[in-house]
Amino acid sequence: MRAMIENYRNLPAGHCGSGAMRNLIYHYTGLELDEGVVFGLGAGLDSVFFTYEQAKPPFMLFGRGSSMEVDLAETLGMDYSEQAEPDNDKAWADVREAVLAGKPTMLSGDILYLDYREFKVHFPAHRFVLLGFDEEREEVYIADRVRAEPETCSMQALRLSRNPPEAISTFNAWGQFTSGSVRHSLPDACGLALYKTVTRMHGMDHSQLDLMGAAQGGGGHEIAVGLKGLLTFSRHLHSWRQLDDATDHVRYVDNAIIKYGTGGGFFRNHFAVFMSWAREQRPDLVSIVTEQLAHQAAVLWNDLSPTMQQLAERPGEEALWQQAEAQVDDIYETEYSLFGHLGDTVLRTG
Repeated sequence: MRAMIENYRNLPAGHCGSGAMRNLIYHYTGLELDEGVVFGLGAGLDSVFFTYEQAKPPFMLFGRGSSMEVDLAETLGMDYSEQAEPDNDKAWADVREAVLAGKPTMLSGDILYLDYREFKVHFPAHRFVLLGFDEEREEVYIADRVRAEPETCSMQALRLSRNPPEAISTFNAWGQFTSGSVRHSLPDACGLALYKTVTRMHGMDHSQLDLMGAAQGGGGHEIAVGLKGLLTFSRHLHSWRQLDDATDHVRYVDNAIIKYGTGGGFFRNHFAVFMSWAREQRPDLVSIVTEQLAHQAAVLWNDLSPTMQQLAERPGEEALWQQAEAQVDDIYETEYSLFGHLGDTVLRTG
């Protein structure tokens, strides 16, 4: 059996989740949105820091939350849902049937196992779209963020990626659209997304913390999100200079800011695009000050990356540690101000 969805437009993207959702939304609804707008409408921005002893270095740092794709559907009023399936055979049968029905389907997996990707470290919850399969060749065909053309992956590699035997698993999570409806206007969706983002960054909404805790399975891991996540990252950074060798720690941070498919600036580039768009959609909620602070945050995160690169090369240089710590402090102050100003308007209107 061979099946292939031929009419899927796959625009390359800076980030896997927002890129995949942008393309899926266009396919199912015809709605054309910038990738940064998609990211922002999904209330994607966050600062997630958690310790993870099995990893090297023993922590992870994410600039987006866990539920952006589902939250995007909620803010826009779309008929899209996601589910996990621990049974690998059933998980494949479910998405196979979707392809046979001509429905491009969102998948989630660990990028390490995808044999067409050169990026070979554990990176859980990578998003990509299943377009087809060939059972005789034992291949699947995937729309991913790097190239417009479909990627070819072995079925075994896909199976391992979707529910890996080690590290963090999303347990064959997959998402599907059941209609092409978009029930909320863009200004209304913008307001809903801003409210979600503000309440999460301020720690009023615990959903991302709960999701990360569930993924970690409890067990004493340190987990912090939002502005508190930024502070936790800053505190750990201050302690790294005491390590015998902090090279892998600072190199990871550099990669997390840009190279791990964030769209640049630890996802702040995308959020800045969204904030400029949001100011047009909701001038009652977004001022020129908050728009400028969002762009400033993106610049500060991007400027931190070369400092991390220098620290990886010269981890014993005290002046570089001081520079990095000052930069992270500036990032926190900027984002504290950003979400303080935004909170003043968004929380008042509810």
